[in-house]
Amino acid sequence: MKLSIERAALLKAVSQAQSVVERRNTIPILANVLIEAEGETASFRATDLDIEVVDKALAQVERAGAITVSAVTLHEIVRKLPDGALVTLTEDGAAGRLIVEAGRSNFSLATLPREDFPIMATSEYSANFSAKAADLRRLFDKSKFAISTEETRYYLNGVYMHIADAEDGKMLRCVATDGHRLARIDCAMPEGAEVMPGVIVPRKTVGEMRKLLDDDDMEIAVSVSETKVRFATPDITLTSKVIDGTFPDYTRVIPQGNTRKLEVDASDFAKAVDRVATVSSERSRAVKLSLDEDRLILSVNAPDSGAAEEELAVAYGDERLEIGFNAKYLLEIANQVDRENAVFMFNSSGDPTLMREGSDTSAIYVVMPMRV
Repeated sequence: MKLSIERAALLKAVSQAQSVVERRNTIPILANVLIEAEGETASFRATDLDIEVVDKALAQVERAGAITVSAVTLHEIVRKLPDGALVTLTEDGAAGRLIVEAGRSNFSLATLPREDFPIMATSEYSANFSAKAADLRRLFDKSKFAISTEETRYYLNGVYMHIADAEDGKMLRCVATDGHRLARIDCAMPEGAEVMPGVIVPRKTVGEMRKLLDDDDMEIAVSVSETKVRFATPDITLTSKVIDGTFPDYTRVIPQGNTRKLEVDASDFAKAVDRVATVSSERSRAVKLSLDEDRLILSVNAPDSGAAEEELAVAYGDERLEIGFNAKYLLEIANQVDRENAVFMFNSSGDPTLMREGSDTSAIYVVMPMRV
């Protein structure tokens, strides 16, 4: 195998591959990227047995072939090469090495046989549709903060992507929760998605997929089966196993009867919470909200570190209410708001609180209160 490729194209392909590779590997071949050269393209494939990413890049292929080499080492080399360099990759079959040349730099890297590299079995996908990158980015970006990190409740370690009935008809919906907070985001259902089975997309896959979604106008081809999900652009294909478990019935957690309404500037609110939380104790991170006629007082009282209080002008016309929250949860939810106003719907100091962005109901958040 011998090919020449621009550094920028190579760096983009290899960085996507090496981020999938697990750093702590017991199987040496899983630390490698499989480079396949044919025609005018070079493809770079990496896997951790749960996720597989294939990145194609334009290259001048002199001799077709395939080889595997350490993904992290190759990435480090390419990262340190000068901008605009032309990189030549040559397989030295006799020595079992890959020669990497660029300008006056020359590297010789150990390889492993390509036959050992595991290729993820292709699955029959029950639903195939395409969605705008901007829509998918919104669905996953706004929900991923609520993914649970508790390994025992593995079925909460991802985003539940499914088709749901909403007021305006069927929607493509993403939900994540860790038992303390919940995010539910909707977007218009793409054509062909109605037969999609509900799947739990793992946290790592959500992070990797995010890299495919930066170009707003890009159409992403999405394929879903009971066991796998695939996101593809013309250059990159990301295939992942889904979490084998049942996502809980989240609709039971979303409060319906909350009538006390607080409307507040989302950015002012987030900054005020951040300021008063500076003195909160590391363990509880508790912030108290005291609501009165058009007035909100945020306060923290931590006996070991001090106290803080800040007042905000808000729109609130219901009876007095005092309620406590974990400051981190409040901040994460407030930071999801793209519009000016955040609307909080309360019931009592012991009930879950609902939050949405202005009058938009396509994104709603639920946060559990805490005693303060």
